[in-house]
Amino acid sequence: MQMKKMSIYKACDIRGIYGTDLTDNDAYLIGRAMGAILSSKDVVVGGDVRISTPALKEALIKGLLASGSNVVDVGIVPTPVYYYAKSLLNIEAGVMVTASHNPPKFNGFKPALGSLPITEAEIQNILSIVREGSFPDDIGVLKTYDIIPEYLKYIASISPKPSNAGTLKVVVDCGNGCFSEIAPSILKNVGYITESLFCVPDGSFPNRSPNSAVAANLKVLTSTVVESGADLGVAFDGDGDRVSFIDSKGRMLSADKCIVVLAGMMLADNPGGKIVYDLKCSSIVPESVSRAGGIPLAERSGHTFIKTRMIRDEGLFGGEISGHYFYKELHGGDDGLYTALKLAGYLAETGLPLSDLADSIPEYAITPDIRLPYDGDRKAVIEKIAAGFPDEMVSRIDGVKINFTNGWGLARISVTEPVITLRFEAAKPDLLVDIINEFLAPVPEISDSVIKEAGL
Repeated sequence: MQMKKMSIYKACDIRGIYGTDLTDNDAYLIGRAMGAILSSKDVVVGGDVRISTPALKEALIKGLLASGSNVVDVGIVPTPVYYYAKSLLNIEAGVMVTASHNPPKFNGFKPALGSLPITEAEIQNILSIVREGSFPDDIGVLKTYDIIPEYLKYIASISPKPSNAGTLKVVVDCGNGCFSEIAPSILKNVGYITESLFCVPDGSFPNRSPNSAVAANLKVLTSTVVESGADLGVAFDGDGDRVSFIDSKGRMLSADKCIVVLAGMMLADNPGGKIVYDLKCSSIVPESVSRAGGIPLAERSGHTFIKTRMIRDEGLFGGEISGHYFYKELHGGDDGLYTALKLAGYLAETGLPLSDLADSIPEYAITPDIRLPYDGDRKAVIEKIAAGFPDEMVSRIDGVKINFTNGWGLARISVTEPVITLRFEAAKPDLLVDIINEFLAPVPEISDSVIKEAGL
């Protein structure tokens, strides 16, 4: 049996280019391997709107059934709806067939083997079993379940219903993704004046990239919000677990500021709550959480890591700069539509423009992720940086983060490419280069390259 490259087996999921990296046979073998691990347990399976999803989903289900798993197929649904199905049906194991925000040619799997998000070790175990090719021979049972009506009732029951919803105009851009037939109707049912963009499901994503976290992908939404005099623009990624927002001035709300706004909303009703945040977030996040009476908890970047920390530490709210927002009431999970309803409800109830909320939050000078190609010993670079500073300045949650008086620097090893990912922040713009130079002093061999990549 020809072995599949490890490249499709990532830290938190399995994904690749359909037809080359990832084939229907891979899906079948992954199903077989998961079935071997689960030992005849029930499994929920859902899929996104991508053109390749039906074939991959069918092959995956065949593999699960052949290894003795009983499958509940919930159909083509947003990832948050798949998560809700697992909760409602009290089934811990599951697979969502999706490539989330990646381009249309990609697809993949988000597996779950238990109550906590899957770990990198569990992903590697699936790979090991696929390579060994030793699977149980059994026959599972396939059932289907129409989860959408149940989800619609549920999300409506836990979301704000402001009496003055009709004063707020919302433009919703579903990007032809999984929330296309759900989000506009929910927003209208609450009472918001709703205008829809790209809300017909189409797995080729003809109108924009499935990645809603990039401002350049939301040009039509931005212009529509401004030209129509809307109060809020909402954009979902391909599978609906990420969400981004545009204010009435046509500006994207940064994820850092969105976390601050949402955490403040949650803490107003739950003082002392724990707020989990992405290690790459601006310092304004933990500072704002502390001022609001919350307990900020830094965590490694990545959906699996943030959600696991939410569950284990009973977090009230969590945020990741990629646009995932997590809630205690969702059992530590995330849902782009729920976040949109929470924010819209707050804007309607308070009458505060999103632009004013954004402008009230201070900004520090922060770089985007700098992805430095590096074919050498990347771990050695990380260790040299860590060794160059006193222990009290060093955080090793993920890679190495050095906390300076007026900022910080972060370096992490990519698990998917031969690159080192870096990010820097300074209290003032004129201090940013100094922070970078001080952080990179132990590794002068990459200093010039990083400065060049940063455009400084």
